[in-house]
Amino acid sequence: MSENKSHNVFISHHGKDDDKVQALKQRLNDRGYTIRNYSVDSTKHKDGRRPSDAVIQRHLRRQITWAGTFICLIGKDTHKRKWVNYEIRKAYLQGKKIVGIFTHGNNNVELPEAFKKYGGPTMGWNSVDKLGEIMADKQFPVENPDGSPRTPNYEMAKVKCNK
Repeated sequence: MSENKSHNVFISHHGKDDDKVQALKQRLNDRGYTIRNYSVDSTKHKDGRRPSDAVIQRHLRRQITWAGTFICLIGKDTHKRKWVNYEIRKAYLQGKKIVGIFTHGNNNVELPEAFKKYGGPTMGWNSVDKLGEIMADKQFPVENPDGSPRTPNYEMAKVKCNK
């Protein structure tokens, strides 16, 4: 049986890290994954006008709804971004898988506050294959930016529901 490698994701990021969003999408594509990214990135800007915060919130909530996996690209200034924290919280409230990926070369960066509270596994930039396994619900590794294993922020009890 072949594995379905088509996934709907929302890649939350600092706007200045847009090149890393494109690189992540390309790396996943190179490994055979078909990614539909519902976040706002450079491929979706229209006319340069900035909508109101209420319009942005409504748009982000709707876009997060379409994603099965919420990916937060963690760079040196990601933790300062208001909309990243908003997106993580909304993903949590919608019950999304929340995964953090440290951008390349950022070994000592701070996690966004909302990620500390609601986030799931984190991984290094070179762990794209593990991201594929997370999207497919196979495993949930927790790593430091260099790819070494990390202690999770919180211990979580796993409960399997019986039907």
